[in-house]
Amino acid sequence: MIQETLTVEKLPGCGAMVHDVDLARIDARMADVLREALFERGVLFFRGQTLSRQQHLDLARAFAPIDINRFFPADADWPEIAKVEKTKEQTSNIGGGWHTDHSYDVEPALGSILVARDLPPSGGDTLFADMYAAWDSLPAELQDRVRHMQAIHSTAHVFGEGGAYANSDQDALSGSRDLPETVHPVVIKHPGSGKPVLYVNPAFTTGFVGLSKEEGQELLYQLLPHAIDKSRTYTFQWEPGSVAIWDNRATWHFAKNDYHGHYRLMHRVTMAGVPLEPAF
Repeated sequence: MIQETLTVEKLPGCGAMVHDVDLARIDARMADVLREALFERGVLFFRGQTLSRQQHLDLARAFAPIDINRFFPADADWPEIAKVEKTKEQTSNIGGGWHTDHSYDVEPALGSILVARDLPPSGGDTLFADMYAAWDSLPAELQDRVRHMQAIHSTAHVFGEGGAYANSDQDALSGSRDLPETVHPVVIKHPGSGKPVLYVNPAFTTGFVGLSKEEGQELLYQLLPHAIDKSRTYTFQWEPGSVAIWDNRATWHFAKNDYHGHYRLMHRVTMAGVPLEPAF
């Protein structure tokens, strides 16, 4: 049985590699096992998988309902599958900076399942950072300062007219008039594990309730470098058949843009989350 052979190998820095499982044949019991591992480790990696588009969607639904991203272009025949694509001619990629997806939503997405479809000969690795460890290792005085604070998460500066993507050759992601902004606790209680998590990120956190813009930037500059210390990050090298499942509430990620002149296509399905509660 699949349930008897699966092994979860903890990786240095962030996440785990899962062995001896066929993601195309996941039943409810195995989904529970993987969900528990995901909530504990933040991101799970798999090798040697063969997932059709339908199996990709079925796998996501085994975790949670699907959340369709309002900004990403979709696969032509499968609207629930987002394309993370860079052509040979483009110089900008998608996700080329530290971030966590959907933090700007009132109910941030649980996470995503990313499947490698067309890879460059080399490059295009994805880095992940552990926000459980970022909180646990934060200096006590900084923990005391932020444990009851709230952060503002916005989208206009990234996806709006004149935002980051509008000024790149990935401008298909820009110009939306649906540009949410919301507030979340700086330290959340993870909905699955119950553990405290540092919940800010460089891409979408634009300020803090009760602080001026300048004060907020100063605080971010203290938190962000700490969060991506090499001791708390892992770099995943994609191969044909690779799959990553990550928890947006417990990790950040960063897609490297080091394969100019080569095509890269990934399929992403995002899983719906729940409202976030403060840890303290």
